[in-house]
Amino acid sequence: MQKKQKGLVWFRNDLRVHDNESLTNAIQENDTVIAVYCFDPRHFEQTRFGFKKTEKFRAKFIIESVTALKQNLENLNIPLLVYHQKPEDCIPEIIAQHEINSVYFQEEWTSEEMEVLENIKLKVPDSVSFKATYNQFLFHPTAIPFEIQSIPNIFTQFRNQCEKSIKVRPEFTVTPLPKENWITNETVIPTMKTLGFTDFEMDSRTAFPFRGGENEALKRLKNYFWETKKLSVYKLTRNGLIGTDFSSKFSPWLANGSISAKTIYWEIVKYEQQVEKNDSTYWLIFELIWRDYFKYVSMKNGNSFFKIGGILDKKYDWKNNLAAINNWINGNTQEPFVNANMIELQQTGWMSNRGRQNVASYFAKNLLLDWRIGAAYFEAMLIDYDVHSNYGNWMYVSGVGNDPRDRKFNIKLQAANYDGQSKFQKLWLQQQLF
Repeated sequence: MQKKQKGLVWFRNDLRVHDNESLTNAIQENDTVIAVYCFDPRHFEQTRFGFKKTEKFRAKFIIESVTALKQNLENLNIPLLVYHQKPEDCIPEIIAQHEINSVYFQEEWTSEEMEVLENIKLKVPDSVSFKATYNQFLFHPTAIPFEIQSIPNIFTQFRNQCEKSIKVRPEFTVTPLPKENWITNETVIPTMKTLGFTDFEMDSRTAFPFRGGENEALKRLKNYFWETKKLSVYKLTRNGLIGTDFSSKFSPWLANGSISAKTIYWEIVKYEQQVEKNDSTYWLIFELIWRDYFKYVSMKNGNSFFKIGGILDKKYDWKNNLAAINNWINGNTQEPFVNANMIELQQTGWMSNRGRQNVASYFAKNLLLDWRIGAAYFEAMLIDYDVHSNYGNWMYVSGVGNDPRDRKFNIKLQAANYDGQSKFQKLWLQQQLF
């Protein structure tokens, strides 16, 4: 008799059941499947720049996302084991205890993630196979018309070539396993307190009042596309600053993989067929391509993504002035528009795209501060932190990345253009005004 195949799905930044290639493969290739997610204690420790790697806003969003994932897997009769431990400490134990043959996971290529994977492999028998997939892209790495090493340094060249030659792949679907697959699961999802935080109520002014998890992501998709039809005006409103609907707000769910870029793409296609196709519907696809692009740039450049000279290895005289850094963080700079955005981030874990570009430009170009400190602060605070987009955008704005023009934002002009009546500034600076 053939021995039963047992698969383990290791979830990282792919916290969904729909369009999850690892999960689909595991279900197809095994008799029994279990899943695991690790709240890695290192993700809640201080980094060398003095900030926690993950602050309370994203921590809460991840807890909500993993809670939803656990429920959605339960509907497929798959248990999700959750640990507050390093993956290399608990995954080898699970593999041994459950006699796992294959581990399925989403491929990551940044150094910390690769190191964790190598440490796991060192602790398990060679007979265990590790099956990685790239399911975080719109344009799959095997489909793009470039070798990774020759990814263009200009976004437009990348986009034009990809749009010409690539068809976006269909989504993966899952079928439930039989009830016999279920095992009792004593593990618990950590609370905010376990992770070292005090729980909190979200500030009522936030532009991102949403919860984490796949179901919430799909609810937002339905609302933004079909119920309000806001997708039709996305390009006109996306530089807004106040409220939930000036932009799609998909980025936090995309960042932890509660929804995939492909799911959003195929829903846009459906919308274009059934409602309308215009500049706005295309522009959301355009933004998904930018997201892909930063992933490819980080894949191509490896650790120079995190070096002070960036991928261009440019020399600037960067400063490290603690008082200036703290004034920026606390919204006490010379620029009210920068201050309003920074207070919004501090109070909510969210900032608009327009805000991010301005505060980053001010940090790197006006204050001449080491851009990596700003990027590390964003990493701590942002609900939608994604390593590739965060560091890619910071390099871009700081003149060490993919922007050949090395621009500096005129903050006062930007404030006049995007917050002409100072509504946004008044919303966030009222404590300082009275």
